[in-house]
Amino acid sequence: MNGARAFWLKELHRWHWISAGLSLAGMLLFAVTGITLNHAGQIPADPVTVETTATLPAPLLARLSDFPEETTDPVPDAIARWASSEFKASIAGKPTETASDEIYVALKGPGSDGWLTIDRATGKAVHETTTRGWIAYVNDLHKGRDTGPVWYWFIDVFAVACIVFTITGLTLLWLHARNRASTWPLVGLGIAVPVIIALIFIH
Repeated sequence: MNGARAFWLKELHRWHWISAGLSLAGMLLFAVTGITLNHAGQIPADPVTVETTATLPAPLLARLSDFPEETTDPVPDAIARWASSEFKASIAGKPTETASDEIYVALKGPGSDGWLTIDRATGKAVHETTTRGWIAYVNDLHKGRDTGPVWYWFIDVFAVACIVFTITGLTLLWLHARNRASTWPLVGLGIAVPVIIALIFIH
């Protein structure tokens, strides 16, 4: 029995510190942004809007004659490259809201909103971005708002690491509980407090 206990203690400690290392940065980020989200209304933010304009070169404008008048297809690659060079706007592969007179591309990101329009008749392009500051940026990271697929998968991997961290931590508490009388009262308190608050104080 002592051999089995020693084996599981070793394995649990191993996975506990591995999961702690993997989730450390994410846990700190999500804890801090939990506070900033909870006090979002009390943290001042001054949105900054920047608008720039340019004209699509004639050869590229000519290519729009073959682009459907009613579609959500992305713009042709050549136009996407021009927008990236002219505005530093990444529209490649993004869906459009295309009509007979205009192409519109939404450009949302964490802590920011934006769009790009191209007049199909004149080639005039307008790019606008609104940024709301770094606190809005990290808050949107917390929520996974407009962060893209890589961050989406990071949140899932981080969540799994946190689950491993908490389960191994709870199991270690259980294995050491007989030598620490306060273990289960503290665990019970940690469970009871949010449940009581939710049942009594949240309406």
